[in-house]
Amino acid sequence: MNEAQYDGFYAICTNLENESVEELIRINRQRWQIEECFRIMKTEFRARPVYLRDEDRIKAHFITCFIAFTIYRLLEKKLNERFTCEEIIETLRGMNMNRPGEKLGYIPNYTRTDLTDALHETAGFRTDYEIVNDINMRRILRQTKGKK
Repeated sequence: MNEAQYDGFYAICTNLENESVEELIRINRQRWQIEECFRIMKTEFRARPVYLRDEDRIKAHFITCFIAFTIYRLLEKKLNERFTCEEIIETLRGMNMNRPGEKLGYIPNYTRTDLTDALHETAGFRTDYEIVNDINMRRILRQTKGKK
């Protein structure tokens, strides 16, 4: 057989028996989304390499990564997909608070941006306007855990 006649074509193997050719093509075109998920897991969430040997710990590690990824996707949707994965993760990692003394409270140690504003709006609280005292920080922490 002359293989050159198949240049430029891709073959797919599937277990979907009753699907039309058009449906198989549509499904195959969405494959990039799955590949993107694994790329995010490996790079942004640092899911690999894994230096674990116990099977239960390996499963727990990947379950944690998948839960984090699910939460990330929900946040991405709430932000109307305006920011890249790298921007969101880097910003969240950098949103640190300093506590210079017991009486002063918590001071934001990050630069306010459109993304930090959007994150605050999505979360329903702010940490960037002023010093956050202990009482308000406990309220924010309770709010993030779903408690009133």
